[in-house]
Amino acid sequence: MQHPPLEPFTHGFLERPHGVLLYWEASGNPAGRPALYLHGGPGGGLGKGGYRRRFDPELHLIIGLDQRGCGKSTPWACDDLASLEIQTTAHLVDDIEALRQHLGVDAWLVHGVSWGSTLALAYALAHPRRVSAIVNLAVTTGGRWEIDWITDGIAPVFPEAHERLREPLRTDERTIDGYARLLTDDDPRVRIDAGDRWDAWEATHISLGPLAKPGPLHEDARHRLNFATLATHYWARDCFLPGEQAVLPRAHELGGIPGVLVHGRRDISGPALTAWQLHRAWPGSRLEIVEEDGHGGPRSAELAGAAIDAFARAALEHSVS
Repeated sequence: MQHPPLEPFTHGFLERPHGVLLYWEASGNPAGRPALYLHGGPGGGLGKGGYRRRFDPELHLIIGLDQRGCGKSTPWACDDLASLEIQTTAHLVDDIEALRQHLGVDAWLVHGVSWGSTLALAYALAHPRRVSAIVNLAVTTGGRWEIDWITDGIAPVFPEAHERLREPLRTDERTIDGYARLLTDDDPRVRIDAGDRWDAWEATHISLGPLAKPGPLHEDARHRLNFATLATHYWARDCFLPGEQAVLPRAHELGGIPGVLVHGRRDISGPALTAWQLHRAWPGSRLEIVEEDGHGGPRSAELAGAAIDAFARAALEHSVS
């Protein structure tokens, strides 16, 4: 069961170098346990704020952040392709840390979904003393195998959709590389077509989830283009987490940070193998596999919310005792 809808009690924009403005919002209890939500994508944005319902508003100070280049943050990547030069995971991690300092938070629980789970892990590895706990849903780590799987590996399941995805690409071109190229083409018509094709593919491979609906993943054409621009930019570069910076080989460093991983068995976009490998490598983590869910779903959201609230209640009981 999710908590009732609620609206932010405050919001603002954090100025970052090179003219970047980051939108943030806070809801729940101003004196509550700080918790940060990291959205998916890259490029998904906070949307309508449904994420807030996973947090008990009496227990948590709930912080939402539109990652650079999307949502209410500016500039959007599709409007300023030159801004992709300052679009890396390291930039996003620095943004999160700057927001923490701006808000005067000592440490916070971090809740990431899909791409947001990769970002949560990267942030925790960079700033472990600033993370009290992690709750990740639809677990990803940004590894090359995951990226190749979601763009080409699942082609045998959706062959007709994959053929349409490949139509504008060179024969010998890796799919993710081809779309990163098309989405930064000088011709806006090429970019728009590539964004629509990418969106159709995204909508296809998440279609096995219980809440999937026919039609585009993003109704707004500009949002489709921006999402595709950011996703392909990061994925074509291994999420800027290459070699020794990759998450899985460093997962043992997360020991000491309590974590809960929630993943749907039917998540064909990101097989449970990644969540399993992360759990096995992360001392003290707990893995919840939800048999009926795909890439997210009602039961997964319920379990993530329960884990988030349990961490807050435990902290409250500890402070009282």
